[in-house]
Amino acid sequence: MIVRAAVVPYPPLLVPELVVADVPEVTEVRQACVAAARSLAASSRRWIAVAPGYGEVADDAAGSFRGFGVDVRVRLTANTEGDFDPELPLPILIAAWLREQAGAHAVSVQLVSPSATSAECRALGARLAESQNSPVGLLVLADGSPKHGERAPARPDPRAPDFDDEVHTAFKNADTEALLGLDEGLAAELGVPGRAAWQVLAGTGSDWRSVTSEFMVPFGVGYHVAVWDRGHVWDRGHVWDRGEP
Repeated sequence: MIVRAAVVPYPPLLVPELVVADVPEVTEVRQACVAAARSLAASSRRWIAVAPGYGEVADDAAGSFRGFGVDVRVRLTANTEGDFDPELPLPILIAAWLREQAGAHAVSVQLVSPSATSAECRALGARLAESQNSPVGLLVLADGSPKHGERAPARPDPRAPDFDDEVHTAFKNADTEALLGLDEGLAAELGVPGRAAWQVLAGTGSDWRSVTSEFMVPFGVGYHVAVWDRGHVWDRGHVWDRGEP
């Protein structure tokens, strides 16, 4: 069963080697994401990662952040010699990096089309939940809107703050129906392909309780970090520590 879920964004700035200077905003996001990943590893050292994308990714895949400036290599499964994939998508690279930071053993990947409907995402989440016979953690990788204010890397959109506020409230309340009710068209217009990944999480069941939910907007991009536990498995290992990664 899926016993804990961690929601994180996937910007390359999470990897220290890719950041030129120690910027407090960046450090805050990195520490929050690593803390969430470590909480996930405390519940299970085997993860499923859900992220926006297409196709399939081998469980023993390895990749590199070379395309982002530094050849930092990562693997989805510890102590394996899987094929090196120079085209491994960014969210999967981040999933592998977080696995290593948290000391988890393995993370398998489920990519979901950014255009998947809410109903399709709900069904995928239910299938993932039903297919697990042993405790497993769910790592959900998705960015908020990149259209917040003047620092936004994309053209600012005044609807972005309200949209991400709605998402943050849903994570804070472990409100799966609110996540499933997110406007698919609006999410696409606001540059949020990860909407589908959030809705897959919502499809895994309604018996969640929120441990923590944070929302940060460095450089005009919305980043959600959250940890959810199943209501009936609350005391399952370490939960939250924002110490140095």
